Amino acid sequence: MAEAHQAVAFQFTITPEGIDLQLSYQALNQIYLSGVRSWKKRVSRIRNRVIKGVFPASPSSWLFVAIGILATMYMQSDPSMGLIAKIQQHLPLSLHVSLSAQGQTMVSALVFSTLLWLSLILALRFCLKLLLSYHQWMFEQHGRISNTTKVWVTLVRLFSSRKPLLYSYQTSLPHLPVPPIKDTLSRYLESVRPLLTDPEFKRMTDLANHFESNLGNRLQRYLKLKALWATNYVSDWWEEYIYLRSRSPIMVNSNYYGMDFLYVTPTPVQAARAGNTITALLLYRRKVNREELKPSRVPGTVIPLCAAQCERMFNTTRTPGTETDVLQHWQDSEFVAVYHKGRFFRLWVYRAGRLLSPRELEYQIQRILDDTSPPLPGEERLGALTAGDRIPWAQMRKQYFSSGVNRRSLDAIERAAFFITLDDEEQGMRGDDPAGNLDRYAKSLLHGKCYDRWFDKSFSIVIYKNGKSGLNAEHSWADAPTVAHLWEYTLATDAFHLGYTEDGHCKGEVDRSLPHPQRLVWDIPSEVQAQVCTSLAVAQALADDVDCHVFPFREFGKGRIKKCRISPDAFIQISLQLAYYRDRGGFCLTYEASMTRLFREGRTETVRSCSNQSCAFIKALETGEGEEQCRRLFRVASEKHQNLYRMAMTGAGIDRHLFCLYVVSKYLGVESPFLKEVLSEPWRLSTSQTPVQQMELFDLKNNPDYISLGGGFGPVADDGYGVSYIIVGEDMINFHVSSKHSCSETDSHRFGVQISNALQDIMALLSPDTKTSSSHKAAAQPQSKKLL
Repeated sequence: MAEAHQAVAFQFTITPEGIDLQLSYQALNQIYLSGVRSWKKRVSRIRNRVIKGVFPASPSSWLFVAIGILATMYMQSDPSMGLIAKIQQHLPLSLHVSLSAQGQTMVSALVFSTLLWLSLILALRFCLKLLLSYHQWMFEQHGRISNTTKVWVTLVRLFSSRKPLLYSYQTSLPHLPVPPIKDTLSRYLESVRPLLTDPEFKRMTDLANHFESNLGNRLQRYLKLKALWATNYVSDWWEEYIYLRSRSPIMVNSNYYGMDFLYVTPTPVQAARAGNTITALLLYRRKVNREELKPSRVPGTVIPLCAAQCERMFNTTRTPGTETDVLQHWQDSEFVAVYHKGRFFRLWVYRAGRLLSPRELEYQIQRILDDTSPPLPGEERLGALTAGDRIPWAQMRKQYFSSGVNRRSLDAIERAAFFITLDDEEQGMRGDDPAGNLDRYAKSLLHGKCYDRWFDKSFSIVIYKNGKSGLNAEHSWADAPTVAHLWEYTLATDAFHLGYTEDGHCKGEVDRSLPHPQRLVWDIPSEVQAQVCTSLAVAQALADDVDCHVFPFREFGKGRIKKCRISPDAFIQISLQLAYYRDRGGFCLTYEASMTRLFREGRTETVRSCSNQSCAFIKALETGEGEEQCRRLFRVASEKHQNLYRMAMTGAGIDRHLFCLYVVSKYLGVESPFLKEVLSEPWRLSTSQTPVQQMELFDLKNNPDYISLGGGFGPVADDGYGVSYIIVGEDMINFHVSSKHSCSETDSHRFGVQISNALQDIMALLSPDTKTSSSHKAAAQPQSKKLL
């Protein structure tokens, strides 16, 4: 193959006259430039380690400390109180011989300065950790800030005055605290009270009390021991037991998706869109590697969030195992894996140490699109192995992909920076049925054809025939906000920074001597092909059962909600409770994802949105109580929701603590009826907000059509709903609703209508002058009565 010959730097033959070398100077030059790039990265990493290691101080601060100590000694004063003399006595004998007394004093002073400087850094870091452990500011009312918080804000800003790198705050973030078991059980019982009858609640209370007085405190001691030893007492177990040990398909059940712009497709040229998207993603990777990204912060504050999830964003794959999967991460890959019409390709994105231009990447992608070679036997649907059950995939991988040509081709996919599918379909809001097309767009990103995505990759990009794009992300390595940050940057860089020519192609020049993308070669035996068919059947049944509905809510957005002095998230969550009550005729255990990234290696915590207060409001509204009473109850419910969210963010949640206690009980081999029942409760309404974190990248005032659709996920319970939403700008909220066709009691489109009506009815209640159709409640009532 031509690529193989170009990769050889030299060849030799033995002749009667000796050894005859045939050097390939082009290949040697490639090796030299790749080595230079590699060394530049190493130097950059060393530099960043030094800067992070001394944060919140700076490397140059050592010079100021040393000069200060030497200047003080020059003025015949000993700032070390005799320590410099002691250091001088313990200098190596060689220094005593080679240096004068003044030189020895100078060296001792520099050693003392370095030790003092390191001590000051540790003291500053300890102070910063103490400052970041203060969370009372979150619970103070707007406009009523205490003096303590004002002083705290000043100090945090002082410590944050230097320009930090992406991971600068990591060692200063506090550890996630283990809540008192009594507090967790009390909050749990409060959360389930509106869902249980009096006898059921008494039974659950007795179970909780028995657990606390017997097994609970023993498990708590082990958990506190882990919290003292580990960086985060939840995250490693959460990753392993919730994600990696699951043996069911990760497609739909775990992976989630992100969508393109709602109204705009920057170019209709598929190869061009792929070229710019690949470039934007690799520019983001470069920023992550160089730590040039600004640390994420709590919106509107200077409080940093943990950035640990960025470490495994690229070059990462979830590999299957019989008992548990493993996340594998490699150093920077210089290629991406591409799938098109049943063929897999390796596309090199660097040449001679430089990143290919967007135009060159478009050129290479077009070569793949123009390639008419047929798939090899068993190749077309090979990706179905990643969509089906995990154990058969683990067995096939171990037996048939651990050596030879299959191993090399699988390595090319798993070690790739990320995976790209060049889809032969068109998607987006288009044609005579824009709403239905959005639903099909969501299903395509969530599962595709069940074999044209590689669901094990940390994320897979999908570029459609009409230029629309999207992504599918594996969940174990990171949560949605981390992927959303990446996707925001990618969309903005693609549309506003890189741009396109008038005819829709990427900008820049093309080096037409680029080697062709490498076609991956497989030898798929009949046993693997049979398993591919089995896995595809499992995945297809799962995909066909998913009912997705995506709709933009344009009646109002956060701007109008904030005018009512209500948190937009609380407003939406209570509206979802009202919609569910009307749809199913009752309340249910509700999951809202909250982050715990205020703590080191923090991930998520559950906000149990269905509270006594929200239920009281909904019952009052649906039974026709007075508007003033309903408004009062709504504000109480809103405040309660905000408080629950703050508690979850600050480590005082319920579910992660109980989950870890359950894991400890399993390690000890003891059974807890209470924990077993708690962890088996179904989440029939699972919700999540996709945050907009980089609004400065999108100038919605001048580019109002560049609105993100956000993303979504599959239903958590077989008889429940999954709801994701993104608050875009001031006047729009996009919703993604999922459920299962196999459940006769759920319908994503019907629930979407209920959500829209609930939002408008609550706004009409808070703003009586708003004209809202009174038929909303009437339209919802028959369904509730029917289901009751």
